[in-house]
Amino acid sequence: MSQINKIHIMGASGSGTTSIAARLGKITSYQHVDTDDIYWHDTTPPFTVPREYQERQQLLLTALTANKQWILSGSLCGWGDMFIPFFDLVVYVYVKNDVRIERIRKRELARYGEAISPGGEYYEKSQNFIKWASAYDTSTEISRNVYKHKKWLERMECPVVEITNHAECGDAVKAIMAHL
Repeated sequence: MSQINKIHIMGASGSGTTSIAARLGKITSYQHVDTDDIYWHDTTPPFTVPREYQERQQLLLTALTANKQWILSGSLCGWGDMFIPFFDLVVYVYVKNDVRIERIRKRELARYGEAISPGGEYYEKSQNFIKWASAYDTSTEISRNVYKHKKWLERMECPVVEITNHAECGDAVKAIMAHL
């Protein structure tokens, strides 16, 4: 097998793709790029204004061609299909729904504090996000879902590894390291 230099780590929101990629990047010294930084404009509140399709593609192309070794975290199904040939390894991270939603609730609380409490400025936004994320395993209508991810993974031209991340991020990193 040739050297694995370009890794894509994907999964549902709350599965830990960003955390795993960041830790793996520190261990390997590979550049970490997160699709949320590419997909969304930097606004307050964050994650509310998506960039235009072609702008996302150009930003991601610039980020991925700037380094020989990188780890890309997040989902880019559809808008990022042109990058499929770039990948040397794709890692699909699966986490049970209840574990993911608990992680998301904690992350939302850490990010927004009391603003996500009933009556808070971001309460409705947070509730809508949790509802959306909760439907990953059961709906094909939402933008990111298990069916879409599994169909996308069938298109990969490189090895695909599926891991679970129900416990510590370090366990998932070790599982990926075994493939490097």
